[in-house]
Amino acid sequence: MASSERSIGQIAEESPSPREGTLGVSRIVFLVLAAATPLGAVVGAMALGFALGSGAGMPGAYVLSGLVLLCFAAGYAAMSQHVTRGGAFYTYITRGLGRPAGLAAASIAVLAYNAIFCSVLGAAAFFISKVGEEGAGWKSPWQLWAVVLLVVVGALGRREVDFNAKILGTLLSLEVAILIMMDIGILAHRGLAAFSLRCFEPSLVFSGAAGAGLVFAFNCFIGFEATAIFGEEAKDPARTVPRATYASVCIIGVFYALTAWSLVSAYGVDQVHAVAANDPGMFVLNAASTFVGGPAAAAMGILLVTSLFAALLATHTATARYFFVLGREGLLPRALGRTHPRWGSPHTASSVQVGLAAVVVLPFALSGADPLLTLSTSTGGIGTLGIIALQAAAAFSVVAFFRKRGDARWLTTFAAPSVGGVGLSAAMFLIVNNYSVLTGSTSRAINELPWLLVVAGLAGFGYALWLRRARPEVYFGGSTTEGAS
Repeated sequence: MASSERSIGQIAEESPSPREGTLGVSRIVFLVLAAATPLGAVVGAMALGFALGSGAGMPGAYVLSGLVLLCFAAGYAAMSQHVTRGGAFYTYITRGLGRPAGLAAASIAVLAYNAIFCSVLGAAAFFISKVGEEGAGWKSPWQLWAVVLLVVVGALGRREVDFNAKILGTLLSLEVAILIMMDIGILAHRGLAAFSLRCFEPSLVFSGAAGAGLVFAFNCFIGFEATAIFGEEAKDPARTVPRATYASVCIIGVFYALTAWSLVSAYGVDQVHAVAANDPGMFVLNAASTFVGGPAAAAMGILLVTSLFAALLATHTATARYFFVLGREGLLPRALGRTHPRWGSPHTASSVQVGLAAVVVLPFALSGADPLLTLSTSTGGIGTLGIIALQAAAAFSVVAFFRKRGDARWLTTFAAPSVGGVGLSAAMFLIVNNYSVLTGSTSRAINELPWLLVVAGLAGFGYALWLRRARPEVYFGGSTTEGAS
């Protein structure tokens, strides 16, 4: 046991880390909100929620989802004060439920985040090609833009994370501004009387395909959990990460609920579902054109592209840090744990992540598949389900971690994360039952993809058991092993 403790100390001192102390609360929040891609979520997931979910009850669905995730965030933030090393889900679940469960989570996280990256890549390439054709009359294949995006993201991924946060902050500000402008325009034309409180009544929230509505609502929050990934690069992580976590959940929840409420007010409680179902792709853009003007709708189309690029860069940044942590601890090739000598970024992990995405996208590109309806939906569904499954597991691991320590804080370390875990488990059930709605596909091959998450989890769990027997110096030598077994 003493040798294990020495190896832990040696790794803590010798392992490279990304540049420390570079990120404050606002920078982390920018990275997280960019990953949540507000404009892309409103034009895409929110519109589909109106069309395929609970219609006018969507504002209440966002409030309900936000409350569940706020409960999760309470435990997540409490845990972040004890765990500042990178790894997020992997680290948290290891500390609470043990190394085998942690490696199962790491395997699922790597699969889920890479899937989300590929999903956003397909959507971004599609919309860039579409905007270029409709705005400038320049037809170009989406495959070309996929290559360009991979090259740009790969180059930026080698830079320090604070540099990327500045880019994402600028793009995020623009897309949020255009949505707020739309909300104000609706309010000015329709008046306060049009903002009916019926949208928050349970009878509407749970009407129609309520399960599908909640699926799309939860989908819009994906990315906020990345606050803990940047713990090593945060200024005073014990305070910065909790504040960034709470801020991210509250900002996302309030913003989406108000925007959904504005859209209901634009079309009317009794009409919004029919209008959205008629043309979900243009549902939000038509509202912007009607209540703010055509130029605003055109600007929204352009900002949709920048929104998706911001999400792509933010997702890449988070995914690369999973590879980095696993490489640093010897669980993957140690080369992944290297940092750039000048920028302090996990540049090797960044390059590997981009390379893997290229391998996944290549068959879709060569076959001429639809980047939005095939590539984006097939990978986006599995990514969403994987992240919510990890959130649920992390919530229960927080409870286990603090119970082992005999922590007396009942609300933030037991009650809130327990409620969050149960709520997220219910969301998982809803996603599985409505998976074909989330992917927008009737293909059995695509809708059976969630089984890959089970395979990844079992592989990670089995790998941990093998390490414990065959390579105990790696199994017990990781920086997250305190309290793990």
